[in-house]
Formats: sequence, structure tokens, C-alpha cells
Amino acid sequence: MSDNIQAPENTEVTKGPSKARNNSVKKPFKVVQTSEPPVIEQVTRPSFALYQCWTCVEGKNLQPGVWWHGRRQAGPGDDGVPVDYRLCDALHVDAETVDTESGHVGRLLRFKGRRTHIEWVMPMEALAGGDEVLKALFRLGLAVEFKRRKMVLEYIASHHHLDKVLETTTKVGWHPSGAFVLPGRIFGSDTVKYQDTGRAAEIFSNRGSLDDWKKEVASICAGNTVLILSLCCALTGPLLARLGVVGGGFHLVGDSSSGKSLAQRVAATVWGNPDRFAASWAVTKNGLEIEASARNETVLLLDEIKRADPRYIQEMAYSLANGMGKGTMNAERQARHKLVWLLFFLSSGERPLTEHAALSGNPAHAGAELRMVDINAGTRNFRAFDDTHGMTGEAFHRALSVAVMGNYGQAGPALVEILIQERSEDEIPSLYGKLREHFDSDSAQSGRVADRFCAVATAGEYAIAKGLLPWRKGTALNACKKLFAEWLDSVGNGNTEDRQILQGIADFIDAHGDSRFSSIREMGDNPRVVYHRAGYYDQSTANLSRNYLFTLNALREAAKGFTKDRILLALKTANAIQSDDGGKGNKGYQVQRRTPGGSRAWFYVIDPEKLQTN
Repeated sequence: MSDNIQAPENTEVTKGPSKARNNSVKKPFKVVQTSEPPVIEQVTRPSFALYQCWTCVEGKNLQPGVWWHGRRQAGPGDDGVPVDYRLCDALHVDAETVDTESGHVGRLLRFKGRRTHIEWVMPMEALAGGDEVLKALFRLGLAVEFKRRKMVLEYIASHHHLDKVLETTTKVGWHPSGAFVLPGRIFGSDTVKYQDTGRAAEIFSNRGSLDDWKKEVASICAGNTVLILSLCCALTGPLLARLGVVGGGFHLVGDSSSGKSLAQRVAATVWGNPDRFAASWAVTKNGLEIEASARNETVLLLDEIKRADPRYIQEMAYSLANGMGKGTMNAERQARHKLVWLLFFLSSGERPLTEHAALSGNPAHAGAELRMVDINAGTRNFRAFDDTHGMTGEAFHRALSVAVMGNYGQAGPALVEILIQERSEDEIPSLYGKLREHFDSDSAQSGRVADRFCAVATAGEYAIAKGLLPWRKGTALNACKKLFAEWLDSVGNGNTEDRQILQGIADFIDAHGDSRFSSIREMGDNPRVVYHRAGYYDQSTANLSRNYLFTLNALREAAKGFTKDRILLALKTANAIQSDDGGKGNKGYQVQRRTPGGSRAWFYVIDPEKLQTN
């Protein structure tokens, strides 16, 4: 919607097309502007008419609005008595609209609401039922004569083949025309309109000024790596397409009341009211897709991961990062357009993604873990904060909490305006290339995470250079480098699947080392009974170290979710498994040993000391 529509002159009078069965289009006649109310001697019946001011029509004074001029017949052959019905306040049908993504046609409606002038792009398909259109018009504040409400739909539908055709979109973010679309405001174009779904205007709102936001919010974030990351993450959305970086997320991990949610609220101030802009993990998978699509190329904030269903949390992380929703069909069993988006998301919770997923018994997937990187937001100098600028942690938290509610929705639009004004296609990728050299990674997987940290650093440093952030040059880069280094220290620079496999086997040994394994050297006629045996251990008498002899089923159980070949590759890479390949492929990893019962069996011999991943 737009809040800056100019009202027409009061002396303007227009007439809509006729309601005749042939649907012929009658050109609206014009009335010369005078100080006296316009006079219309005769009207075509049946027809609709739109009057902007009090108008004398066939001797009757009609108040402004949409009118129906018809005839009421008493019987066959009767010419009928002229009747005039007022339908609603002045409602303009200004243009035909065509949706950029789907090609669906609509109409641009304009009228004066309670407090402001309203524009609404109405999809033509909504007229089929009618109630959806009427609900929207009532909600937006159009005054309608209730008994004639159905005729309002006929009035809208009677506008055919309009001369003015506009492009519309239901998507926030960059439009193919080069414009950037936000509900209520289109940057860089006068010919693109946003087709509102009804809620988006509540998400993107503003208060205060950019200068006040810089002074009261951004300035006190300096010196705090988590706050810097959060704020710069929110600024990254409009840059992602230019950088060629895929979506992904960061997950702020820390105890309750450590400051994680406040960091997210700081991020929300870039685009809107923190209370309304943030979303929640407590939604279905389809609901999460809708929330992501509604914030395309901005940022998605998800509070409290504990509210998400552990069974689906990894799948949801995949979906958010990959930027595409699930395909569905309509009532005619035709494929609907999939929801798509490109953004970074910022999550928070008291436990990491892998621990939350484990509550359902599902193994952790490396892909999901890489798509949502854990950030320490609980054990810094002041829990989630590094520097409280001379205040106590509590006072700092309170001051920032007050500031975010008085200043929001300014920085994101200001960044978009700069991007459109400068239209430099090389500046941002060039800056990204220079900063990427500061993020060292030894594997493709850690490199993807480094790309994400670098994108956030790029957004921050670009905003600093353009005066949007009141920080010294290098502030965003140094914060992102520090957090990336902390992440590498926690997970290692190697392959994440290898780490998860080795950790799974190590955890299995810790949990079942003496209950599901027994010594393969055990002697005697009555060996110890072991239930649900996973194998044996072979303990050295010299240094008491053990090697564990796993059965194939136990190995698969320990590294649940991975194939045998993938497990063996990880063990071989870590030099944690005995092998005598000799051209036997994976069979070379198996060793035949005689068990205490006298039989011979095949095992995988694993050195637990080589399973350490950090």
C-alpha cells in the first residue's frame, strides 16, 4: 500500500463502463471544472458512475461515491422507473496489473481510508468468490453501503481493457526491473506495485530517524561481537544476490536471559518493529516457508529453538538455507508456484541444533549443522556481550531494550536507497573479494561457512563506508573473523561428516564400552554374558590401551544415518581403523578373529584414541 496518494480535484467527475450484457466499454465523459457543483443532464442506464464531489444528476443531488444508475421495471414492456443506488465511497480502478512471477491479472484500486489514501492490488481471481475482496475493502477502510455490497464487485469487474498496465509482485526484495520492493514503498520504480497479502505492512514499519537509530542503537553495539554480527546480518539481505552467496543462518546459543533475544531485536530494528518483525520456531514447516518468503532479501529472526519440533528442525534448517518451499497443488490438482527466498536467518536457543535434533532420536546431519552455524552468546564477558560501555550488564541490557523500541525501520531502506542510487555492480563483489582473504579455511565445508561470515562482514563494512553505521572501519570484519575462528575451534577445519561419524563412534564406546563389549581374550568355560553384543575389545597388557572390535551392525548403529562405505572412509581418513587393503576394497578393513566361544567372525578394529576430532 502507499500512504502518499494525492486526492483528485473535487470537481472531477468520472463514469465507469456500462453494465449492458454486451460488456461494451463506454468512455467516461468529462465535466469542466467550475466552482459550482457539476450538472449532468442525462446518464446512460444501466451504468456505473463515480462522482468525486456532490453532483446534480438528472435533477437530483448525489453525494460523492460510486453509483449505480438503472431502471426498475413494473412488468413486461415497461421502460421502468429510473433508480439511483449509492454503492460506496469513491473507489477508483486505476490500472490493470500483471504479476511478474505468475502472470496473474489484477486491478489497482484506490480510495480514501479512515486516515490515509489507500492503494490495493486486487487479484482478479478473488472476484470469483467475492467475499475475499469485500473483506479486504472493509478491512482497509472503504465505506460501503452494506445492502449494495455485492454490486461493488460488479463495479470493479466492469472495468475491462484498461489503458494503464502495471507490473505487480507479491515478493519483497529485488524485482527484475531493478526496483526493491517493500510493502508501502517501492524503491527505484514508479511502475511496479506490491500486491499485499494483508500482513506484510505490519512486518515492515518504522519509527524515529536514521540519525537517532545510529546514535541510540548502533553506536552502543560497537565492541560487542554478537551484536555486531546480528546487526550486520540484517543488512546483508539486499547484497546476497550481488555477492552470489547462498542463504544460511547463525544460531545464537546461550542460557536463558543471556541477551540472545536482545541481539535479535537489534537485528530487527534494521527493517521494522522488533515485536512484529521477528518470527518464531513455533510454526509448521509450511508456516516457516511463508515467514521466510515474506522477508525475502532482508532477514528472518527465529526465537527459541526449543519451541521447534525436534523431528523436523534439521529439515527446516535445510529449507531455509536452500531458499525454496515445498511444492503443492491447488484444488484443480495443478502445481502452485513454490515460495522462494534468499536471506540469512538468525536463530537463538539454549541448545545447539544438533542437541535439539537429538531429542527426537535423529542423528545430526552435517548439512544442517553447516547451514545454521552456532555462535557463542552465553559465555562472553557479560554473557552475550563483550563490552557494556561502563554500565553494568543489567543496565546495558535495559538501555538497549528501550532504544530498540524507539528507533527502527530506517537502516534497511536507507541501505537500499544507496544501492539503487549508486548502481555499482562491481563495488560490493570487489569488497567481498578483498575481505574473503581474511577468512582461512582448509575444507570446502568450512569454506562455505567462511563465505557466510565474509558476506556479513562485507555488508557491515559497506554500511560503515556509506555512513549508515557509526563504527570505525574494520569493526564488522574483526567481529566476523573472531566468531569464525571460535566456530573453527569448536568444530575443527576438517570434514563435518567425518567429525560426526568419529564422534558418534566415540560416544557409542563411552556409553557401551563395558556393557556391550567384552574381552576377546577371555578364557574359561563360562564367559561373561553380554546382551545386545556390539563386539569385543582387545586390551594390551603392556599399556592397558584397548582396541574395539565392532560388528557391522554395531558400527552402523554407532554412526546412525551414514552408509557403511562413508563410515569406513571417515575411519580411514582419521587412521582409526586397522586395514590390510591389498586390493580388497572395503573388505580389507575387516579382520577375522576367533571369539571366546571358539567360532571365528569378522570385525572392524577401531582405535578409540584416534577418534578424537579436536
